[in-house]
Amino acid sequence: QQLPSCLFSFKQLDQIIIHQQVDLLEAILGTKTSSKYEIKNQLGQRVYFAVEENDCFDRNLCSPIRSFTIRIADITGREVITVNRPLRCNSCWFPCFLQELEVQSPPGTIAGYVVQNWDPFLPKFTIQNESKEDVLKIIGPYATCGCFEDVDFEVKALNETSTIGKISKYWSGFVNNVFTNTANFGIQFPVDLDVRIKAVMIGACFLIDLMFFENSLDGL
Repeated sequence: QQLPSCLFSFKQLDQIIIHQQVDLLEAILGTKTSSKYEIKNQLGQRVYFAVEENDCFDRNLCSPIRSFTIRIADITGREVITVNRPLRCNSCWFPCFLQELEVQSPPGTIAGYVVQNWDPFLPKFTIQNESKEDVLKIIGPYATCGCFEDVDFEVKALNETSTIGKISKYWSGFVNNVFTNTANFGIQFPVDLDVRIKAVMIGACFLIDLMFFENSLDGL
């Protein structure tokens, strides 16, 4: 299958850094506003930026189970990835209605899915390709509070034994976390991983942020 031209910049990447931009209005008033992110390569150079789309009701009353669309654009402003998440239950007691997220790249073309797996103890997800075939697993720690440390979600092969990458929530300091509520993540994967799956892992990172760190002081 031909590589989408919009993902050429992903081909040589083995690490992505996602930094949420500080919104002073949200920090001062405590009112949720649309999230904005910078997506950088391992050298700290911005390759994409992202904006979350939803309405005020979803952000303030449904967070962190809100539905959203995140539009990711390159430095020219061209949209290259679209992440769609429907309103879903966020409880381990309802395994029939768990999280599912769709990633498109280019917009309108399915790149893959992130599907939550029911587990009574650990956060678990499956990354699927455009045909909904399982490709990778994501397994988080028992406790995601971090205790002022980074939190790693390991990316594993389907047998769940070999680790091929990780999605890490970086703890950036207590004062920054409490007063700005910003998110900083790192995604690591093999450089030769399918670029579509790399795009899906960005979607998985946004889902993990919303599910586990949206309202956590020492997680954010």
